[in-house]
Amino acid sequence: MNSLRLNATFVDYLLVVAYFAVVLLIGFAARRRVSDSLDFFLSGRSLPAWVTGLAFISANLGAVEIVGMSANGAQYGMATMHYFWIGAVPAMLFLGVVMMPFYYGSKVRSVPEFMRRRFGTGAHLVNAISFAVAQVLIAGINLFLLATIVNALLGWPLWVSLIIAAAVVLSYITLGGLSAAIYNEVLQFFVIVAALLPLTLIGLHRVGGVSGLIDKVRAGPGGAGDQLTSWPATTLSGFQNPVLSVLGIVFGLGFVLSFGYWTTNFVEVQRAMATSSISAARSTPIIGSFPKMFIPFLVVIPGMIAAVLVPEIEKLKAGQSSPLTYNEALLGLIRDVMPNGLLGIAIAGLLAAFMAGMAANISAFNTVFSYDLWQQYVKKDRPDGYYLKVGRWATVGATVVAIGTALIAAGYSNLMDYLQTLFGFFNAPLFATFILGMFWKRMTPTAGWTGLVSGTLSAVAVFVLVNTGVWNLPGQGGAFVAAATAFVVDVLVSVLVTLVTEPKPAGELAGLVYSETPKRDRTDPDADRLPWYRAPVTLAGISLAMVIVLNVIFR
Repeated sequence: MNSLRLNATFVDYLLVVAYFAVVLLIGFAARRRVSDSLDFFLSGRSLPAWVTGLAFISANLGAVEIVGMSANGAQYGMATMHYFWIGAVPAMLFLGVVMMPFYYGSKVRSVPEFMRRRFGTGAHLVNAISFAVAQVLIAGINLFLLATIVNALLGWPLWVSLIIAAAVVLSYITLGGLSAAIYNEVLQFFVIVAALLPLTLIGLHRVGGVSGLIDKVRAGPGGAGDQLTSWPATTLSGFQNPVLSVLGIVFGLGFVLSFGYWTTNFVEVQRAMATSSISAARSTPIIGSFPKMFIPFLVVIPGMIAAVLVPEIEKLKAGQSSPLTYNEALLGLIRDVMPNGLLGIAIAGLLAAFMAGMAANISAFNTVFSYDLWQQYVKKDRPDGYYLKVGRWATVGATVVAIGTALIAAGYSNLMDYLQTLFGFFNAPLFATFILGMFWKRMTPTAGWTGLVSGTLSAVAVFVLVNTGVWNLPGQGGAFVAAATAFVVDVLVSVLVTLVTEPKPAGELAGLVYSETPKRDRTDPDADRLPWYRAPVTLAGISLAMVIVLNVIFR
């Protein structure tokens, strides 16, 4: 870490302190709006779509997105664009157009609660526990990288940095609940862009512009391979056969991992559920898709610049020993190119990203723990204030546990490898169960939980085979195959179990299954009177057209 010590001045420190002060003030301001558990966990379902749309994307724009995607950019180059244009935007649009009416219309407070209504307590318990575990693991990633910034800025030991970083996030989430998280996420979105845009432009200037970057990448180890093209991305997928590589990315990343993450991940869905109408809920992920498709220019490109400009990352690319990992590519670039003053903004931007990601994980965890585990299985029928207290204590507990899981994240040189593995374990089987249950009314409660468990175990089996060397899949191919396997196994087991078990009566599936839900219950009665720029389907069509154009231009 010593080689990453940032030469900050008084002005830089002042900017960081000012940012922290604003974050805490938002927490105090939001506290005055928290009068019951619905306010704390879902902002009273009162926020406008533009606020939740920016919060939706900011919650995802955390440590993993910033550091993980810049690490991917440094290691794999342009192929990383697939995580945005193939692996995000289509699924976000599907969530807004197709799935949000069911989430919002059913008035559930969480994704696991939707699973309980559709499949009963078996699938609900499996989903709630796996989601809670996933959130503290992912919060640990954000916390580890947040502590890395504090360490680079102040030179404090990692364990001290972890505790300080955790304390700040804990403060504003405990004070203001989801409202504090969402309003801070809106602020953090603009702070992140203000940090990354100058970094990208200054970095490009230092390498001689876009043409200079292309020349330097081509002159790199192995002539850059497929680093300057997004397809067929054989290095990223781990498949040397171009056809298998494309199939792996489209099915493993673009379908299973992407749809599994965006459509069932309560961290994201929670933001849309805090809105005031079905149309606003549907618009939330669609509005978020517009900045999402342009974010790679601010995270992937700086990673590619770091690979040709930061000496330690150049060594790493050449296969030599280096004191830095790919995770530190962005920090190395900030150290080498950002002048004082802008350095403070860059640091504040990274802190904003990491706090946004961790706060999103913790606020989703406390909702699921309080409503779906504690209220459902431990203490039922208590006063509302009791569950509000449980939520606040769950926030403290999750933050403490995240300090421990941060040490797991520290063992990965590219955190995207770790994150995609977690998504394969938790999100891929959940998506299979969810999509089957939403469109196939015959699917039974028993099939719901057995499919989830089988899918997760199959992903773990693939992970073990890859990590013990039995199956050689470099890059992130192991994660793609694990996710695809989890999805297929979940579907097969669910179908087989459904054929020999009893389904729920059709009368109990209204609002939960597409064919059993009247159109009036999944549409906004005022939708026809909305202008085009507030109409979810129209916005989704524009977004889809734009992302197709980007895929064609940068293929």
